[in-house]
Amino acid sequence: MLPPILCGLRERYPELKVELVLSNEMQDLLQREADIAIRMAPPYQDQLVARRIGTIELGLHASPAYLERHGSPAGLGDLAGHAVIGFDRMTPFVRQALARLPGMGRALFSLRTDSDLAQLALIRAGAGIGICQAPLARRAPALVRLLPDALALPLDTWVAMHEDLRGSPRCKATFDALAEGLLDYVGRA
Repeated sequence: MLPPILCGLRERYPELKVELVLSNEMQDLLQREADIAIRMAPPYQDQLVARRIGTIELGLHASPAYLERHGSPAGLGDLAGHAVIGFDRMTPFVRQALARLPGMGRALFSLRTDSDLAQLALIRAGAGIGICQAPLARRAPALVRLLPDALALPLDTWVAMHEDLRGSPRCKATFDALAEGLLDYVGRA
């Protein structure tokens, strides 16, 4: 979802330099580990300017090719008979999700990576069933949503930056572009 947003931002401001860091680690904005962050949890520090974007739904998905070879699970209990793609390390979000999904722990995963992009690539390649954003899964090549009534995780999304950067034209333009682009993405979800 970020490349089109950043492309539009660079078209409007061609002199702007952007360093994109993709990680599930929480960069400390107060320590200036990043200027702007997209967060999947509400920022709790008072010194941050934040805008709630909305909720993006996560769900189980697989490629049509994987389902053709292995069939579709009828319920969450059937996942043990499938190649399931998931995380390797525990994060606060993973702990929160697992509290609602007993049985979806690390031991279930045949393929493990903490990279969301690698998980999506594995799902698209037909390597197994995994969790990804429902709007991303609908993009070409489309993935098949599995068991939506049994597994639908809301992912609250925020854009945040240190309040000291509010006066920076570069940071304001980037913050506004990210918020606008993500609101559009969530609105189409």
